[in-house]
Amino acid sequence: MKQSWARTPLTPDGLLGPAARHPGLSDPRYLERRQAVAALVRDHRVGDPAPPVAYTEPEHATWRTVHRSLSTALHAHACRPVLEAREQAPIPTDHIPQHSEVGARLRRLTGFDFTPTGGVVANKRFLGSMDRGYFHAVQFVRHPALPLYTPEPDVIHDVFGHGIHLASPELAELYRVVGRAAMRVDSRTALQVISHVYWFTLECGVIDERGTPKAFGAALLSSSGELARLDRSRIHPLDVATVLTTPYEISGYQPNLFCARSLRHLADTLSEFFDDFDDETVRSRGLRVPAP
Repeated sequence: MKQSWARTPLTPDGLLGPAARHPGLSDPRYLERRQAVAALVRDHRVGDPAPPVAYTEPEHATWRTVHRSLSTALHAHACRPVLEAREQAPIPTDHIPQHSEVGARLRRLTGFDFTPTGGVVANKRFLGSMDRGYFHAVQFVRHPALPLYTPEPDVIHDVFGHGIHLASPELAELYRVVGRAAMRVDSRTALQVISHVYWFTLECGVIDERGTPKAFGAALLSSSGELARLDRSRIHPLDVATVLTTPYEISGYQPNLFCARSLRHLADTLSEFFDDFDDETVRSRGLRVPAP
């Protein structure tokens, strides 16, 4: 599972620094806790129940801090389909939800469920599991020293980003479109192409609303910093051919975002590209994507 995160502020006044200096990547006690949570799902099989995590009060406090910040940012910067989906999404205000809590709600709404992972997942498994209605999600929480920023996806990202998407039948179907395509291919290049389109749409896509780009992608929805700087990104009309030639930023704010005219336009674009997509499509069209 590829993920791109903003360079993190390292001082109270918002000074930005490289993600490598984030305490979540260097604090030994935090790393020990993160590894302990990840170890709960070692050798976990897709579809098996997620083990419960005994979250600490400081971890719940981090959740509450981010919840307050994102609630405000989403109302200001998220697109209408996301705001409507959020009304149904399993996002408690006072505690970090267990995967079972999130999954039970999602299954009733769209048939999707979270399946736990300790970190990065290979493209075939990550993308292909969406065809079966499973989304790989982590259970650990970002470092409490900088609760509004993280250099890697955490449970807050997965619940606020993908949990919102997967609470809506229309949005969840876009994940299945991607998953079906991933299940039809075997080559590394084909999976990279799928992942690249997925990144610029379901992770970092925006939708036009009355001439204003509004956040749609899960990586945007879970980052108040990214939401606040949408107007500083270069916004391009959604076009898959252009997406495939555009590199994305793996360690910073996204300089390029792609904007669909509407949710219907986004769905039609993904279906047109993915419905007949297979390894032969990649070979015959010579498709390649730039390295992140």
